[in-house]
Amino acid sequence: MRFVLRSKIHKATVTEADLDYLGSITIDEDLIEKAGLWPGEKVMVVSNTSGVRLETYVIVGERGSGVICMNGAAAHLIKKGEEVIIMGFELTDKPLKAKNILVDKKNRLLRFL
Repeated sequence: MRFVLRSKIHKATVTEADLDYLGSITIDEDLIEKAGLWPGEKVMVVSNTSGVRLETYVIVGERGSGVICMNGAAAHLIKKGEEVIIMGFELTDKPLKAKNILVDKKNRLLRFL
């Protein structure tokens, strides 16, 4: 069994960072669906800006809002305005074809990769 990349949102821009929230990353519901992520799913978030990597879980944000919000302690590590990659993985014994999406600076789908 191996952990294999299943979903990726590439080059998203963090729109908010909320220290007072209990934790997680809030993602626009449209992006969650297009990337094949699930609410509550564990994801790795990598900042292209600072190089920080962290794991958290997905919370559904308002559909069409473009929201990518780092919540709780993660907001200390990844700030508003940073460019991030959000990745979901699956434990499997078979190769997977990942569902990768590229977004623009407003977190709107540009294309499937």
